[in-house]
Amino acid sequence: MPDLVVNGAAMTCTFGVAPSTLTVVPSGPILQAGGQLLARVVDFTPMLNVAPFGMCTTPSNPQVAAATSAAAGVLTPQPCIPVITAPWTPGSPKVSAGGIPALTSTSTCTCAWGGSIAIVQAGQAKVTG
Repeated sequence: MPDLVVNGAAMTCTFGVAPSTLTVVPSGPILQAGGQLLARVVDFTPMLNVAPFGMCTTPSNPQVAAATSAAAGVLTPQPCIPVITAPWTPGSPKVSAGGIPALTSTSTCTCAWGGSIAIVQAGQAKVTG
């Protein structure tokens, strides 16, 4: 069974060069797990819930494309500014808060520039029964 995700969970992006941390902002029904706020699939807002992943390396990011073009085609990473437009999927089929599924360690979301964002350290025990 997957782990439930809580505030402070570690994430990675396939086009980022550094891990990031998930921030859960108290809103609606508040649940805690292991002393931390439980994350829900709607906790995907860039710069609020999902912090940057260091530098971005995908040419589909307009900033990276422009810098790479200016460098005569040499890939030139630029600061990561996540652009996430849809919630995490899938959510927990067993745990929810306010009717919104909890985030699990198998949930992912996608950046508009093509990066897949995944949880690498959920900070919570496994869901049981």
